[in-house]
Amino acid sequence: MRHDLADTAAERRASGKAARKRVARGTLGYWAEAERGHDALETVLAQNQIRDPGLLPIRHQRMAASPWNYYRGAAAVMASDLASVPDSGLNVQLCGDAHVLNFGLWATPERNLAFDLRDFDETLPGPFEWDVKRFAASLVVAAQENRLKPAKAAAAVTAGVQAYRKQMRRYAKMHELDIWYDGTHVDSLLGYFEPADRGRVSVHIERKRKRRTSRGAFAKLVAMAHGRPRITEDPPIRRTIDDEEQADLVDHLLAEYRMTLREDRRSLFDRFTEADIVRQVVGVGSVGMRVYLVLLEGRTGADPLFLQIKQAGPSVYEAHTQSSAHGNHGERVISGKRLVQTATDIFVGWGTLHGNDYYVRQFRDMKIIPSTDLIAPRLAEFATACGETLARAHARTG
Repeated sequence: MRHDLADTAAERRASGKAARKRVARGTLGYWAEAERGHDALETVLAQNQIRDPGLLPIRHQRMAASPWNYYRGAAAVMASDLASVPDSGLNVQLCGDAHVLNFGLWATPERNLAFDLRDFDETLPGPFEWDVKRFAASLVVAAQENRLKPAKAAAAVTAGVQAYRKQMRRYAKMHELDIWYDGTHVDSLLGYFEPADRGRVSVHIERKRKRRTSRGAFAKLVAMAHGRPRITEDPPIRRTIDDEEQADLVDHLLAEYRMTLREDRRSLFDRFTEADIVRQVVGVGSVGMRVYLVLLEGRTGADPLFLQIKQAGPSVYEAHTQSSAHGNHGERVISGKRLVQTATDIFVGWGTLHGNDYYVRQFRDMKIIPSTDLIAPRLAEFATACGETLARAHARTG
């Protein structure tokens, strides 16, 4: 329980100005490869220690496919690079991997579509500008991926960072509860685009919204085998596991996860029964971490619920700031997610199995994730929405 009075607005302003002496604003863009203090390849390979060795070739292949894929998978490299230069000391709860495609849409508990940050594997308290730099650099790499002119990339960076600055200035004058309740509804997101583009973007969102649900995943991923619903194999993306391994996951990991749910949500979870579990490969940087896709059935037999269980290791920032305050890295991810997002999936939780930490969330649940080719023609507009969203995330905890 805190007993000291919170800093006044004047004291907070003074702290911000003092940070400019620690690192001048004009130097925030400085970085020199010769001074990075680590070998990028060694940094990437050091992450292999906690990963499934059989999946490492897939991770390295995906990262090598393009500069954009490398950027997505090399959060640890950028964390070391960011830590090689002075920082502001103005800490927030970092997303930790705030690249442009880690902003997206998904359903709130009230089933509204909200636009927010979506990936928190690396979340940890740290200097606010580390997220901003990760975001800004991603706009340049994404622009290059789609062969946009340098001027287009520069315009997107300017739009995104200006939006962050202006929105943060607005939040500095807002009441705490107003910041906490603020959010970006899907209709507000459409307002960032030119009128000529809104119809096309809206159609894309609505189509994805209907498909990316547990029922949509059931129709696409499940087939009946011996009278039992089974998630179809698609090696190496999805692989079946035997009944003994499934029982181990249910009896230990899912049982522990269940106790991390709020009581009302635990009651809802108990209405579902495990039907099948497969191993899954996801993302780029996450490849090699153990991931499971779980199919549960409701009481009617036509009421599926898909959960994704994902291994969580230490944040890439822990070596450069401080160790997580949470004993379980799955709990670290979920706690950071709840701090930063305006609304969070009702089934998030965590657990452990055989010495590894995991977190759990719904699979898809109306999640609509953009692609670089989709946003490239509208990169500056999308960057503006992302910049304002990042400001809100930082204002909640800064």
